[in-house]
Amino acid sequence: MNLTQNDIAILRSLASRYAEIASLPAQKERAEGWRRFNTLQPERPRVLIDQICWNELNENGILDLHVSDPYWRSAENFMRQEIYKWENMPADMVVDPYIKLNRPIRNTGWGLSPKVERLKIDNTSDVAAQAMESVINSMEDVEKIKIPQISLDEAAEKEIAETADFLFGGIIGWKFTGIIMHLGAWDTIAYWMSVTTCYLELMDRPEMMHAIMEKMTKGYLSQIEQANRLKLFDTTGHYCHCSHTYRPDDTDEETGTSHDTWAFGLAQLFTSVSPKITDEFECAYMKRIFPHFKHIYYGCCDRLDDRMEYVSQLPNVRKMSCSPWSHREEFAEKLPKTIIMSNKPSPAMLATDDFDEEAVRADLRRTISAAKRHGKQLEMILKDISTIRYDPPRLRRFSEIALEECMR
Repeated sequence: MNLTQNDIAILRSLASRYAEIASLPAQKERAEGWRRFNTLQPERPRVLIDQICWNELNENGILDLHVSDPYWRSAENFMRQEIYKWENMPADMVVDPYIKLNRPIRNTGWGLSPKVERLKIDNTSDVAAQAMESVINSMEDVEKIKIPQISLDEAAEKEIAETADFLFGGIIGWKFTGIIMHLGAWDTIAYWMSVTTCYLELMDRPEMMHAIMEKMTKGYLSQIEQANRLKLFDTTGHYCHCSHTYRPDDTDEETGTSHDTWAFGLAQLFTSVSPKITDEFECAYMKRIFPHFKHIYYGCCDRLDDRMEYVSQLPNVRKMSCSPWSHREEFAEKLPKTIIMSNKPSPAMLATDDFDEEAVRADLRRTISAAKRHGKQLEMILKDISTIRYDPPRLRRFSEIALEECMR
């Protein structure tokens, strides 16, 4: 255990505050509400806020990290951010009664290294414009894609468990969280080729793009098999792609297989291709992968209302993203009632010179009205927040306004 006495004091102090929040009666009530919501029982719309510009919230160093060990520094970061969200923009978030620690899972990757140039406007932010240089230019390059190999560092896991017992004993319990698989193949391909090159090659060399997707599909299926053999899939986090996933059919096991858990898929750059291309180059492959999971969250920033006939047929989809690029009324009309409408309010509303609360209310009411009119279960997740113009109260007010509108 490479922790100083100061590190230990910091982690225990944060765990004590986290435990106070997690022990509130509201947490059980909220989790139960999500269980009903996620199984399509009558419930009001839900609201969550995630993927936040943390660099703009660090007033007086409240989010500064001080723990020296990299692994436990990440645990410090998790607790600081969860505490901050609960105290400032809780919306419908749930804080589970245990600290969540990442299992030390290793992945060798796909064997290709993207060539990316990043340009930042704000050096304190993780957000950057990116330009990718293609590293796949021929069928020979496709052969460079390797099947990722997954393993568990058992010695590291044993040491983490012993340290967690020492740190949190008498304060709060802890659990390991495992893999929530990201099945967004086209996000990865865009880093290997650039978005523009992907579009050109879909037209000029579709056989090469099919070959890439075939390699990646085999890679995903192999990773699923490997992780299932080791029971590495997550069953304790109750979170997938910024959404709470509590359901009555959750497993009681703390280790799981893909058949116990959620995964998420997306094809964001396909917003600018035809629906039939989405079906041919995305859905056809995901139909081979999604059946291996119990539940799927599908979509992110991609437009889906105009290709609902294809994406709604993907297996095991429980939630689907209605991004700012989707026409929300058409999305709500076309979405099957068996799938939750996971709306993404535009974060641009928080990036204007002046925060327009009435514009936020009008936007939320439009979404709520569309979902209600077509009888769809609705959650609204504010995410991908690049900037709030260094005005933290905007997030608190969004949380308050969204809850007010959802309770009307």
